[in-house]
Amino acid sequence: MFYSFEATAPLSTGVGAKDEIEMSMSAGIIHQVDIMFPDTANHEIAVQIWDANLQLWPSNRNATIRGDAAVVSFRDFYEMKGSNNILTAKAWRLVTGAAVTIFVQIGVLPRDILQPFSLAELLRAVQKS
Repeated sequence: MFYSFEATAPLSTGVGAKDEIEMSMSAGIIHQVDIMFPDTANHEIAVQIWDANLQLWPSNRNATIRGDAAVVSFRDFYEMKGSNNILTAKAWRLVTGAAVTIFVQIGVLPRDILQPFSLAELLRAVQKS
């Protein structure tokens, strides 16, 4: 599955005016994350993605992802279990300017598709032979 969300960095300055969007997804492994910045972003839009009180991306606390006319794209292996899988994207402007919309796209697949055999399953299969 591939999910797409929009976040708008509001018309203001600073961390106090964050747009926070909840991104509800199915259980599974997040294997791909894309954050698309328009050509009007000028590296002035800060983005973070959170799972409750854990900052997932970027991994270093209080850092942000920024870009301009670019897609920041990376692979990961983050497992979401259960039925209430909600991540939060936070976006804000670092300087005064017009509101800018960024797009967050997240790929989620079941574990058995991304990782068909665990080590334990492999050992069981070898022991049976």
